[in-house]
Amino acid sequence: MKLPSASLLLVALAVAACDSKTATLGEAGTSSATVEAIAGAPAEAGTSGTRATATDEANATPAPDPKTIPASATGNAAAILARPQVPILCYHQVRDWTARDSKGAKDYIIPVAQFKAQMKMLADSGYHTVLPDQLYAYMTMGAKLPSKPIMLTFDDTDLDQFTVARPTLEQYGFKGVYFVMTVSIGRPRYMTKANIKQLSDEGNVIGSHTWDHHNVKKYQGQDWVTQIEKPTKTLEEITGKKISYFAYPFGLWNPQAFPELKSRGFVAAFSLAEKRDQNDPLFTIRRIIASGYWTPKTLRNNIVQSF
Repeated sequence: MKLPSASLLLVALAVAACDSKTATLGEAGTSSATVEAIAGAPAEAGTSGTRATATDEANATPAPDPKTIPASATGNAAAILARPQVPILCYHQVRDWTARDSKGAKDYIIPVAQFKAQMKMLADSGYHTVLPDQLYAYMTMGAKLPSKPIMLTFDDTDLDQFTVARPTLEQYGFKGVYFVMTVSIGRPRYMTKANIKQLSDEGNVIGSHTWDHHNVKKYQGQDWVTQIEKPTKTLEEITGKKISYFAYPFGLWNPQAFPELKSRGFVAAFSLAEKRDQNDPLFTIRRIIASGYWTPKTLRNNIVQSF
């Protein structure tokens, strides 16, 4: 992240935002036949986003309010785990590399042209973006999704997610999920409240990503108020909407966090590439980090192999 040296707090955040996790194969949620079909399929131009065919759109079921889904469905871990996983990508900074960027940091900094090429590949390959309510309904009740669903998520509130990623997604009719770290709102090179409100008003989803990116596994007592309750209230005041989804800093979680998040109104939480919790998969939904080193072809291969 590009930060003024005077802000020691945000320098620490820059380190935290460069998540130490990398994409792994993890659980295989897609059948080998499906993987083979996707890997060998030619690109399908004009079948994504605003150009989706009527058949594609008809396959999708409108997402119900999560509160209307019965507890028997949300608590059926075996049924949830049995459904193929939907590919979910995690992005951080979308900007060109500089001489100051370390080799490791470049995993979390995707050059602008590379990001645009990745989005074009997804569109040309026929992927359709889905949002958390759709995913939640699919995971709990088997609700239908568009053909070749994918979720695009962005962590840490970087301004380039608004100035670069947002118009690129709009070009293909894509929507995204933005997990906001509230300590940085309005700081130089981070999104403002107006940016966040605009993203929400345009049909994207805003999720919580704590106050200042502290590791959830270390929370005690008042930490849940400082890191979760207050930031979530801030985001609800900005968007005027209920905040129901959470992303763990560094992708790190423990089962002790689940009841704490549930008691504060969250219905699901997103981790990174590790295996899901077998008892509560809704609170360990897997994502992979889209590396700045990946070409569109490499990204496509990782999507197929990881999910």
